[in-house]
Amino acid sequence: MLKIDLSKRIAVVTGASGELGRVIARTLADCGADLAICYYNARENADQVAEYARKQGVRAMVAQLDVTDESSVNALRDKVQAELGDADIIVTNAVIQCHPWKSVLEQPLHDYETQFRSCVMQNVLMARAFVPGMIRKKRGRVIALNTECAMQNYATYSAYVSGKRGMDGVLRVLAREVGEHQITVNQVAPGWTISDRIRKSGKISEPEYEASVPLRRRGEDQDIANMVAFLASDLASFVTGQYIAVSGGTVMPCI
Repeated sequence: MLKIDLSKRIAVVTGASGELGRVIARTLADCGADLAICYYNARENADQVAEYARKQGVRAMVAQLDVTDESSVNALRDKVQAELGDADIIVTNAVIQCHPWKSVLEQPLHDYETQFRSCVMQNVLMARAFVPGMIRKKRGRVIALNTECAMQNYATYSAYVSGKRGMDGVLRVLAREVGEHQITVNQVAPGWTISDRIRKSGKISEPEYEASVPLRRRGEDQDIANMVAFLASDLASFVTGQYIAVSGGTVMPCI
């Protein structure tokens, strides 16, 4: 029977105190991975994830991180190495997404800059910090969270889409550059996903959106975390350079 076994693996998850990040981190812990749980300002959420992970019998540490700042990322690397060891898996999940949705002609330039820093530069900085350790181990997993929006290109989404499409280019090139070291680089692209915040709001159903989904429903945060766990595992050792939509079919990357 196939089993996702991440025991003796060290995973670093950015944005691990957020809605989706918490589920990803808990799922990796369920699979046996030791965890570096990164947060920006929600320390209490990060501590709760760490407590959950330790109850699963794995090691867990919590670290404050600004994914757009090189010194912060490098400090995280040093802390992970000191407390856990060289990372085997990095999951770049954090994103800055607090800008207004406006047309290209109206979107403040600053919003493009923040998206570039949180999407593109996060992945550059995390790769530079953690991939050398993977090269030493001759194995590794880089998993980035993208979005269905990168293929949909809806009006008013230009800042968000530009950041996500930019990271796509960086990660595809990285996949070619580090593949010889048995390091895979992949992206998971969620659709409009149901998270705890949405469950608490009681507004789970979105009929107009669901009508556009071939499966006629929205995905759950656990669906996304399951794909991340698969890509982190040896089961996906021959999968790299991919943008994998977990969206019920709203987008279908094609040949």
